[in-house]
Amino acid sequence: MKKDLRRAVIAGNWKMNKTPSEAKALIEEMKPLVADAKCDVVLCVPFIDIPAAVEAAKGSNIKIGAENIHFKASGAYTGEVSADMLKEAGVEYVVIGHSERRQYFGETDQTVNLRTLAALNAGFKAIVCVGETLEQRELGYTETLLKYQTKMALTNVTAEQLKNVIIAYEPVWAIGTGVTATADQADEGNGFVRAAIAESYGADVAETVTVQYGGSMNAKNADELLSKVNVDGGLIGGASLKAEDFAIIVKAASK
Repeated sequence: MKKDLRRAVIAGNWKMNKTPSEAKALIEEMKPLVADAKCDVVLCVPFIDIPAAVEAAKGSNIKIGAENIHFKASGAYTGEVSADMLKEAGVEYVVIGHSERRQYFGETDQTVNLRTLAALNAGFKAIVCVGETLEQRELGYTETLLKYQTKMALTNVTAEQLKNVIIAYEPVWAIGTGVTATADQADEGNGFVRAAIAESYGADVAETVTVQYGGSMNAKNADELLSKVNVDGGLIGGASLKAEDFAIIVKAASK
């Protein structure tokens, strides 16, 4: 991390877990554990949990995010949620393009870009996910793919809007598998993302962008991962559902 240049951000991605009452209880448990964090602390929760999470997080340093956003303001998009809906609910962050959205729900690089623009135009902070499959890595396409996905996601994003963008490098082969990229692999992947930003916006701007690592970051490996120069935080899956584990990761990012 280079905290003199960019903010460290630890964001939990709860995925399809926790009822509203369970969300409230977990956040109440987390609040005292992360109160002294020297990084930004975010919890991205299922849509149904947002009102309970926003209420539970009031008065704390925990910010609430959503796990998706649609690119249209309204319309016949069954099951989707618009920027205005999220805004009124009190959301500040939005996860976009997670590999599970790409794998199971037909997200493409083009729709990721549209959702990113919708989030930024509405004033949200966008956590945009990129990452390669194991096959793509073994074929040697990691750098090419990460740069392509990053540039596609940021198409028509201005340098000013980029200040509200966080890129999360999540190798698909390390999400929900228990397999974690080594600290060097994480740093390399995040470096490819930063290089893509530099090619589009300049090196000075790229140095200010927060690039997270996601993909089985947990209480045991957070210290090593977060010690790397290009790893500015984490997008945390399973470990964000356990208050003590999440707090250990936040503490690691606060050093």
